[in-house]
Amino acid sequence: MRKSFRVKTEKDFQAVFEQHNSVANKMFIVYVMENPAQKHLRLGISISKKVGLRGHERVWVKRRIRQSVLELKPQLKTDVDILVIARPSAHAQPMDIIKHNIVHVFKLADLFTEVPVAETDTKD
Repeated sequence: MRKSFRVKTEKDFQAVFEQHNSVANKMFIVYVMENPAQKHLRLGISISKKVGLRGHERVWVKRRIRQSVLELKPQLKTDVDILVIARPSAHAQPMDIIKHNIVHVFKLADLFTEVPVAETDTKD
């Protein structure tokens, strides 16, 4: 994701937090702020040391969150700022579990413009 698609500054993070528009599941808390003036969504990710004491563990989780959102991006609303805060249960989870939980919490936040394709295992 390009830097223009990220919520980076403390001022921007605080603006989204002050909206108090949040939803959560067992792995993530998502804050959403509508911003009709922008042309694309912006994503901010916060990983505390409770998720992983070592930096590479937190980066591992952050990369998987970013990749999941990147794959869902064509289906997401474009005029929002999204903050994803990882809970400790997100540590050491495989990519498919992280993506499943991201989809779930984004559905709760009503961030999809179209219904995401169901991830089902079809066996012939």
